[in-house]
Amino acid sequence: MLNIDSIENGIVIDHITAGRGMRVYELLELQKLDTCVAIIRNARSSKFGKKDIIKIEGLTDIDLDVLGFIDDHATVCVIRDGELIEKKQPKLPKKLVNIVSCKNPRCITSVEDVDQVFTLCDGERHRYRCQYCEQVLEEAR
Repeated sequence: MLNIDSIENGIVIDHITAGRGMRVYELLELQKLDTCVAIIRNARSSKFGKKDIIKIEGLTDIDLDVLGFIDDHATVCVIRDGELIEKKQPKLPKKLVNIVSCKNPRCITSVEDVDQVFTLCDGERHRYRCQYCEQVLEEAR
């Protein structure tokens, strides 16, 4: 079994659906951090079978809307001095602003410098719609 050290101060994003860890890493822009980030893919989980985990040393806050968009079943654990001080559960956001881009080439967002805004149109199927052109976001997860 692979052993990854625990962190003293930072965040552990746990229970990420297996295979979505890299998407979380990309949309949270964790590559821009100058701290230690560990991505564990396909870890064994008694509850889900497999899961992804991301450990971020030194970071104490993340965008829960981004995480909720990708995987609203994930858990965010805030660690201080080696102790769990807070556990957060992201929720599916009602609105996404500048998280993903509209793929419609005729959308105003492809020619104008405006915010990319999507609103939740189907919470059960996790579907979002562009605020400007009504295009349904196909890659919601």
